Formats: sequence, C-alpha cells, structure tokens
Amino acid sequence: MADEEEVKEYRWETGYEKTWEAIKEDDDGLVEGSVADIILKAKRKRQAMKKGYSKLGMMRHLYVLLDCSEAMSVPDLKPTRFLCSLKLLEIFIEEFFDQNPISQLGVIAMKAKRAEKITELGGSCRKHVKAVGGLNKLNLTGEPSLQNGLELALKTLKMVPSHASREVLVVMGSLTTCDPTDIHITIDTLKAEGIRCSVVSLSAEIRVCKFLCTETGGVYGAVLDDAHFKDQLLQHIDPPQAGNQQEFSLIKMGFPHGKTEGGKDPPLTMCMCHIDSTDEPAKLTSGGYHCPQCLSKYCDLPVECAACGLTLASAPHLARSYHHLFPVPHFQEMPFEHQASTCYSCQKTFAEGTDKTVYQCGTCQQIFCIDCDIFIHETMHSCVGCTTIPASVQALHARKPVAPPHSLSIL
Repeated sequence: MADEEEVKEYRWETGYEKTWEAIKEDDDGLVEGSVADIILKAKRKRQAMKKGYSKLGMMRHLYVLLDCSEAMSVPDLKPTRFLCSLKLLEIFIEEFFDQNPISQLGVIAMKAKRAEKITELGGSCRKHVKAVGGLNKLNLTGEPSLQNGLELALKTLKMVPSHASREVLVVMGSLTTCDPTDIHITIDTLKAEGIRCSVVSLSAEIRVCKFLCTETGGVYGAVLDDAHFKDQLLQHIDPPQAGNQQEFSLIKMGFPHGKTEGGKDPPLTMCMCHIDSTDEPAKLTSGGYHCPQCLSKYCDLPVECAACGLTLASAPHLARSYHHLFPVPHFQEMPFEHQASTCYSCQKTFAEGTDKTVYQCGTCQQIFCIDCDIFIHETMHSCVGCTTIPASVQALHARKPVAPPHSLSIL
C-alpha cells in the first residue's frame, strides 16, 4: 500500500511531459549529444510533413489579422507580445514572398472592437514590411473583434477568382473577442467561400479560434516562447493543398520586359503602381516593366495590372513557385558509421560525438549533414549531388515530369 501511495499522482500531474529526462549525460559527463539529438528532431519535423506531387494553391491571397489590443502589451514574449509579433511578422513577410513570388498579402489590425486595413492585398514585400514596422508606436487599447477582422478580410477575399487560394492567418494575443453579432454565422460564410483560416495564439487555446480552424481546414497553434512563435508562423510559408472549391484551369499571364526603341533612349514615363500613392509619390522614370496587353508601366513584378487586370510576372517567379509541386525527396536518415568522413556539400568533417546521424540522397547516394539537408530542402530545392554528378542528372530528369512548352496550369 505504501508503494502505491508513492506512485499515485494528482490529476493535473498525469501526462506531464518531463523534458529534462530526455537530456542524459554521456560517458564523459557531457550533455552535448542529447542537446544535438533534440535539435536534429526539431529540424526534421517540418521536413517530414511535406508531401510532393499534390495539388497546391500556388497563387495565394493571404490576409494577416494582427491583434493590437491591450493584451498584446504583456511582456511574456520579450520585450512585449506586440513588438515580438511585429519583428517576426517582418521575417514572415520576407520569407512568404521569397517562397511564394506570385502571391499577394495584406495586413489587418484589430483593436478597440474594430478592424482596420493596414495594407491592401499586394505583391510588394517592401510595402508590407514598411507598414508593419510602422506599427511599433501604435497605442494598444481595448479588446479585439475577431468577427470584424474576419468580415473585413472576407469582403476582399470573396472577390478573388476561384482558381486562387484564399487564406486568413490570425495572430491572437487576447483571450476574449468582442463581436457585434454571432461569430458562427461568419465562420459558416468563410467555410462556404472556401477561405482557409489559421490561428496562432500567444496566450492559450481559445475554443472559438480552434472551432474556426477546424471548420475552415486551417491550422491552430498556441506558442510556448518566441522561438516556437517563429516556428508556428513559418509553417504557413509553404502553400496549402488545394481545396474542393478551387477550380483548375489555365490562367492568362503576361511576361513584360522593358520597352526600348532601337537607337533611342527610353522616354521618361510615370508608373501605374505609384500614381495614386501618398507615401511614395510617382516620379518620371525611364525604366520599368510594360504590360504586353495595355502597355501600362510598373516598377516591380509580380503585379496585377490596374488597367486591364492581367497578372504580370517573370520567368524566375514561376520557376521559384514550381519547386513546391516537385520538392526534393526526403533524404534517408542513417546512423553515422563512417560511411563518409565529410559532407558532400559543405565538406564538413563528421565527428562521432555531435554527428550521430547523417543523411543520404536516394538518387546520387551522397552523404550530407543535417544543416545541408535543411538548406537543400528549404532554400536550394535541388540536391547538390544530383546536379553535379552526370549519371544522377540523367536520373533526376527521368524522374520529373516535363510540362508542355507553351502551356502553364497554376492553381
């Protein structure tokens, strides 16, 4: 009986994850090996979730709903929840447009029971980063209204063509939401329109937010610290799988280039993207990109032509989006048993203490370290060994399907 009483735990203690038990000392009394294993598992977790050869929403239209209420002034995330969110959102926006160059993004602020658009849907990374950075002096007051934020995003997203992916990402710091009417009606409308809603909670799990994500097919997550907050945001970088509401069809796109006349300097003209801007007034410039359909000029690509509505992009933008459809196959995880003394990519020398696991490509059979494995799958999107060894190059081209030269289908 005495032994049973000692084993007995309180209900709130049952199932508690004792993370410190995963860290064990080695023969020399060091914990570096255990810490390295934890880091390796965390880095590989996101890679294991990726699946190739599936229908993805490549042309994404995403609204970020940022909580700007009084609850965001809590200093549990340093220096405050709000300032930490702004810094990580800048990183998220840059990564989003780097991995999704033909997509658009907008920002909505929720405070004092109201919702306000900070930026409209657009493909300019600099514009959104500048707008988010300018919120650091915003006065945090009142409660957020999740329903007003969703309704404001819904007004724009329901006008987006059905072939595009429509998404909402909510960064919520408050435990409450002050809504004017029944929010479940808004959730049903979002579900009917095929708008995917995801929530990143900075406080705790909120039932209405979890219900919103479940009904619309989104992802819900509650952060533990700033590192986990960053990981929760970056998991929304990759395009989601296409929903049933998305149509599959060929999309008309334009590939503009600078217009020049033979033997003459290009004339000074005004661009369409800054003609109505108050922050950056339009200037007469000679460079730019001209729409092949209506000859309107723009400073940056990609962009949707304001005159004729044609989507303007460049070939590198499509190439950078293409890798999501055919990602690099996962490398085989193998215990380090002196298969190779160095990593094929970075030429790092493997050590038995820290490099307990190495990774082998199934096509070229080359060995890589964990850092090169992550870099190849998340940044390069092409195996170093497969692209440098002639036999592997032929096998790589034989494995990948080839699209028709004059047609392009984008979801």
